[in-house]
Parts: sequence; C-alpha cells; structure tokens
Amino acid sequence: MASFSFSKPTATTTSLGFGFGFGSATGLGLNSSINQLQQQQLQGSDNLTNLATCVSVPVIFGDERDALIAKWNQIQAFWGRGKGYCSQSNTVTFTPENPFCRFKAVGYSCMPLSSNEDGLVSFIFNKKVDEISHYQTQIIDTLSKLLGNKTTLSVCVDAVKPLPDDKTELIFYIMERQTTGISRRFTASDVYNFLHTPNILSQLTQQLLVHQIVPKVGLSNEQLNNYLENAPSGIDPFLWQQAKLDNPEPDSLIPVPMVGFKELHQRIKHQAQQTHLHQTRLKVICDDLTELQVKHANMQAKSEQYKRKHRQLSHQILKAMVKQEVGRKMGYAIQADEEQLRVNLEAVHTELNAPTQFKVDLNLCCKTYVRKQL
Repeated sequence: MASFSFSKPTATTTSLGFGFGFGSATGLGLNSSINQLQQQQLQGSDNLTNLATCVSVPVIFGDERDALIAKWNQIQAFWGRGKGYCSQSNTVTFTPENPFCRFKAVGYSCMPLSSNEDGLVSFIFNKKVDEISHYQTQIIDTLSKLLGNKTTLSVCVDAVKPLPDDKTELIFYIMERQTTGISRRFTASDVYNFLHTPNILSQLTQQLLVHQIVPKVGLSNEQLNNYLENAPSGIDPFLWQQAKLDNPEPDSLIPVPMVGFKELHQRIKHQAQQTHLHQTRLKVICDDLTELQVKHANMQAKSEQYKRKHRQLSHQILKAMVKQEVGRKMGYAIQADEEQLRVNLEAVHTELNAPTQFKVDLNLCCKTYVRKQL
C-alpha cells in the first residue's frame, strides 16, 4: 500500500478535454494541451508540404495518370480519410485534421469555473449512474485505503453526473482536517498526480474500474490567450478568427473545434444528455409547483373554514355578553345612553322597512332566488 503524500508533485500529462454542449465542461489538462498544440504546429509544416504535393502535383508515373491520382487524392483529403501517394515511395495518410477536410466546424462550450485550489477531480466510469450511486460508499472506502486510512483525510463527493454512452462522472475532493481544527483542500493537480502514480492507477483501474481521471481545472488568462491566438490543427485561421468574433459570450464560452463526424456525433450526444437533464429538472420543478398549488388550495380552504368558525364563535360570544349584560342591568332604570341607542336602532329599523328602501330590493332578490330554485 502506497503512502499518501502531496509533498513532491510530479509533472502531469493530460489532454485538453472540453465538455460538449453548454453547461458541460469536463476539465482541462491545460499545460500539456498547450504543449501538444505547439508540437502539432511544428510538425504540421512538414506534413503540409507532403499533403500539398499529394493533392496538387504527385509524381508517380510521369504522365496524365498523375493528374487523375491528384483528383483522387483531393477527394480523400476533402473527406478526411484514406491514403494518398506523393511519389512511388512517399505516402500521406489523410485524417479529418488535414486543412483540406471539409467536414469541420467550430462550436462553443462553457469554460469551467473551478480553480486548482478547489481540488475537484473526476473519475469517468463505463457504468450507468445508478450503479455508481449504489457503490458510492465502496468507492469512497477504496480511495480512503489508497490514501493510507489516515483519520485526518476524508474523501468528499461533490457530484455524480450521467454521461452519454452509459458513462458516469464522479466528482470529488480530498479534505484534510488537522487536530488544530484547521481544514483545507488539496489542490486538484496534487491529487491528480498522486492518483496517476503507476501503483495507485493500477489499483484504481482494477478495483474501481476507473476509465479516466480528469482534474477539474480552469484556464488561466495566459493559457486562454495562448489557446485563442493559435488555431487548432486542421482549422483554418480565418475560420478560427471568425469563431472568436462570433462568440456570443466571450466571458463564459470558449470556441471548440469539431473535426469530422465522430466529434459532431459526440457533441450531439452530450447536448442531448444535457437537454435530458434539463427536462428532468424542469419536471421536478413542475411537480413541486403542482404540489405547492395543491397545498395552497388546501390552505385557502382551511382559512375560509377558520373564518366561518371565527364568525360563529364571535356571534356566540356576543350572545353570551348580551345575556350577561341583561342580567347585570336587571332591576336598574334605563339610562340616557341606552335610550339614545334604542332611538338610533328604531330609526335604522324604520329606514330598512320603508317601501322604497332596502326591504323592497331584498324581497325582490328572495323572489328571484325562489324562482331559480324551482
């Protein structure tokens, strides 16, 4: 069992992996991706010369057949697949990354917001999300054993997300809680370097069936500028420049090349997966709103019931107060304020019973109600 230590981080080599579809970015191996981009540009000059010769003036037979082969090479270059001949001893393999391939486009993906200090690292499994959720405790226990079963270290799961092709992403971080009460997260690069040591990586692959480990680290300003200034391999610089100008949200989106049908298909699957997640979340919200509306209707009904009960109790209390007041005043002469109250009540009674006042309207309403009941 290897002992866990972050004291001497080693160099990391990862690929640039943008998530396809808005709101889905799977993490970036940034330094290595920039180096790979520079190496591709250096190697591309020699390959471009052979490629240009292959599609324009191949020298094989020295007659009109070379022109026919050149057209065939052009078709293969446009398609991005096949092998072309520059001469009898020199060949070129056509890939979708060649500059003549027509099946290319540039899309946009969200830039990850997490930093190296957040310590987020993700495991990619070739299993469904239900299986990973079921064995989540076992995964945490295995990671804790690989960390040396130290009581000060704990593995915290941040999220479990489904991916296309029945894959699952488990995002976690490692927290250290010292005896002094101070807690801190290990950086994503340190955790990634430790997990990528040969013995640890082999155990993760064999015991947990981890398919890929990705550090969830965003781009620094320098790396972002370097990435945007240099067009990816096989992408026309003018197309790349136009994609940067057409970026709807430069602060949150980044242009991503799509070369060939395979990458386009992957992007469609990721967007379909993200759309499914949004629809699932919207359904949960709709169900919650429906439940709240039912609860609101029930509360309104109960409120009306309590109002009616309150009026009934008020009338009962008023009758009890009247009886009490009558008993208290029994044997006493009528006072001046009581006499004035009697006069006022008689005036109101007279006004209500007047032929042209409210009683006529009330009788008319009663007759109308009786007719409708019949």
